[in-house]
Amino acid sequence: MLEGYARDAASKRAARTAVERAAFAQTLFTPGMRVVDLGCERGTITLGFGSGQSIVDYIVTDPLDLPFPTSSADVAFSHALLERLPDPAAVLAELHRVLRPGGRLALSTSDWSRARLRPKTANVDAALRGYYLLLRRSGGNPFAGRTIADQVSDSGFTEVVTRTRHRSDLVYRDLATFVEQALAKALADLDHPDRDQLTSAARSAYSWTRTAGPGDFLQCWTELTATR
Repeated sequence: MLEGYARDAASKRAARTAVERAAFAQTLFTPGMRVVDLGCERGTITLGFGSGQSIVDYIVTDPLDLPFPTSSADVAFSHALLERLPDPAAVLAELHRVLRPGGRLALSTSDWSRARLRPKTANVDAALRGYYLLLRRSGGNPFAGRTIADQVSDSGFTEVVTRTRHRSDLVYRDLATFVEQALAKALADLDHPDRDQLTSAARSAYSWTRTAGPGDFLQCWTELTATR
C-alpha cells in the first residue's frame, strides 16, 4: 500500500535529480567507484552520480538480500526508502555487509514531525494523523528521520554526520489532495482495522482540500553520511 502512495506522490513531483536530492553526497562519487543506489525507482537520481563513461545496471531485488558480494561497493546511497520499510535496521546491516571497509554510506530520510506547513489548521493536523496511521500500517515510520542517525551507528557505521534540510516536494494544495486520495483508497477496504479513525481523518482531509488557499509545505529531510 505505502509503495503505491509513494508512486502516486512521485508522479506529482518534478523528476528527481542528483543535483536536487543528493547534493550532500556528491563529493563521495568519484570516477571508478562502485555505487549501490537502493530504492532508485526510475533512476533519475542515479544517472546524476557519474560521468558519461559510467555503467548503470538496474536490478529488482530484496533490500534484505542484495545480490552483491561482501565488501564489494565503495558507496551506498538511498533516498526516501528507509522510512517506508518495516525493518530499516536489517537493511542497514545489509548495506554494511556490501560496503568495503572505509566505504561510505549516504542516506536522505524524511521526518514528517519537522515538516513545515502553513497554515496548519485543526483539519490539517487531523488529516495528517490519518495519513501517518496509513504509513505505520504499511510498515513505515513517518518520523524516521529523527532516529536514523542512531540506527546507523547501531549498525556498526562510524563518522556519522547529519544535517537537516527542508525542501518543497509538493505544493500545499497538492499535499492536501494527495492525503485525501490516500485516505479514500484505504477506506475502500470495508474491513480496514482503523476504519473509524480513517473516516474521521478523511472528513478532515475533505475539508482541507475544499478550503485550502495559498499555503506552504516544506518536507524535512535528514541527510546523513557515514563510514563503514
